[in-house]
Amino acid sequence: MSNPYFRFKQFTVWHDRCAMKVGTDGTLLGAWADVHDRMRILDVGTGTGLIALMLAQRNAEAQIDGIDLDADACLQAQENVRQSPFGTRIRIAHTPFQAFASTVTEPYDLIVSNPPYFKESMKCPEGKRRLARHDDTLTLTDLLHTGKSLLTPDGRIALILPFAQRDDLLRTAENEALHTIRETRVISVEGSSPKRLLIELSPLNTESIITDELTLEDRMHQRTTAYRQLTQAFYLF
Repeated sequence: MSNPYFRFKQFTVWHDRCAMKVGTDGTLLGAWADVHDRMRILDVGTGTGLIALMLAQRNAEAQIDGIDLDADACLQAQENVRQSPFGTRIRIAHTPFQAFASTVTEPYDLIVSNPPYFKESMKCPEGKRRLARHDDTLTLTDLLHTGKSLLTPDGRIALILPFAQRDDLLRTAENEALHTIRETRVISVEGSSPKRLLIELSPLNTESIITDELTLEDRMHQRTTAYRQLTQAFYLF
């Protein structure tokens, strides 16, 4: 039986009632997203609240909203937030993204999401997990279009998704007049092809793109120095 919680250095994330458990993708995004001078942050599809908690730890002044379609996940995220040192700065809401967007009166400096994916793969048999992992309820176009409408002029959208979806993402971003600011190709094991893409988009065109790679494990399946440095404020290793 899997552990019902995952302990980080400054907080613990319980995930026994969530469809999607604490995983590498969310942790990578939470550690990678640029939170400098980002005072208002929105986490779309917050799940356990992991990414919101990580961003709150990294930026002591940020106010963070987390939203999700899964009622049980929202309840657990609220509990995780309450038990953390950041409870006064994170709000969790059970609501669809589009409905939430219609209530927003002040734009966000940063929107983060570990969005639904596996569009072309076989659907998961368990309902909540299927809802959390597939884009039937929130397409990439919806995410970027609605997300852009909620940003400040120099705001950012930071995502992690399968590298195989990179071309689709870039086409969708271009259609929404969103520009790539930064991207990191994530390689699971040294010598293999990229499996994930960390990417930051903005309506502001900086005319320069920061591109790099992050390898998580060497050929002996030991965590790389770069991976350790990125996550050292969070993981207990």
